[in-house]
Amino acid sequence: MKIIRAREFQADRAWGAMDIARMDGITTRLHWTDQPYRWHVNDGQEVFAVLDGVVEMRYRVAGVEKSTLLETGDIFFADEGCEHVAHPRGPARVLVVEKEGSV
Repeated sequence: MKIIRAREFQADRAWGAMDIARMDGITTRLHWTDQPYRWHVNDGQEVFAVLDGVVEMRYRVAGVEKSTLLETGDIFFADEGCEHVAHPRGPARVLVVEKEGSV
């Protein structure tokens, strides 16, 4: 059993993570960041839930860049092949559920 207070978690670097669970090839990790990630495409599906802070999620649909603002409690689902990048606006804590070993 684990109890995790997401708002208290801080990593020593941007996108540093705390492993919460590994289940049947799926990882659940809590990330802390105050810096953008990089454009990427996961090799599977990804669930990205903002637990604390605000994150601008940029993504491409048919080569056209779009963005949406995710606030605490919002969830972004990236299906296979969805190119995306997260840009936090200040410190943010994000729960990511994805295939183990994914980017």
